[in-house]
Amino acid sequence: MSNPFDQQAPIPGVKKVIAVGSGKGGVGKSTVAVNLALGLRDQGLKVALLDADIYGPSIPRMLGVLNQKPEVSPENKLIPIQRHDLKIMSIGFLVDEDSAVVWRGPMLFKAINQFLYDVDWQDTDALIVDLPPGTGDVQLSLAQKVPIDGGVIVSTPQNISLIDAKKALDMMERLSIPVLGLVENMSYLEKNGEKIQLFPKGDLDRFLEGKQMTKLTEMPFYPELGQAGETGLPLQNFSKDHPAHKAFADLAQKIKNQLF
Repeated sequence: MSNPFDQQAPIPGVKKVIAVGSGKGGVGKSTVAVNLALGLRDQGLKVALLDADIYGPSIPRMLGVLNQKPEVSPENKLIPIQRHDLKIMSIGFLVDEDSAVVWRGPMLFKAINQFLYDVDWQDTDALIVDLPPGTGDVQLSLAQKVPIDGGVIVSTPQNISLIDAKKALDMMERLSIPVLGLVENMSYLEKNGEKIQLFPKGDLDRFLEGKQMTKLTEMPFYPELGQAGETGLPLQNFSKDHPAHKAFADLAQKIKNQLF
């Protein structure tokens, strides 16, 4: 029987592919993907962002490009939407934001294939792929089609999130995706110099130590970060003195050092 990973083919024009995943929704994965992409851009890289969450795309809203429609090049390639010096592609550009995408596997596989190979990604140093939550068809299809240079896992501190983060890690290991580390998001809320745990502190640190896995950053809960995503004005562009900006800049530097 042939190995499905033998069918992998690099994406023309893309040097590195970085997958951002989580075992469950609601942990801020897309926020991390957006701000990591912008942080790598600030490191001098040419960056693209692929919203691979077919059933729940949020990147168009977070980057202020709702209702945009990609054009088609003379070579019959989709031209990514350009915003904030990023190349962006999402199913959200092709379907209405309020419309459900009700697709079986073959349609989903076709869409992923088009987003990888029928988009003009030329001259891209790093393609950030915002994966859907879980460990399903999109992740498997992506790993079978293209070599992924690194994976970043996003989790919140408590065990109920760690349970699913472990599954995301196991998936990446099974698919031979090198795991760059984990982002502990919404780690705490700082008020008047005191760190307030919004979620019960679980066994995340002990788990990472046992796996000899890097915690890339502890990202506190910042209301401004959520507001930036709602308005389409990402914090990395407009609040350079904000602690979250500095934290994402440090995260991007760590990722760049590992891959470039």
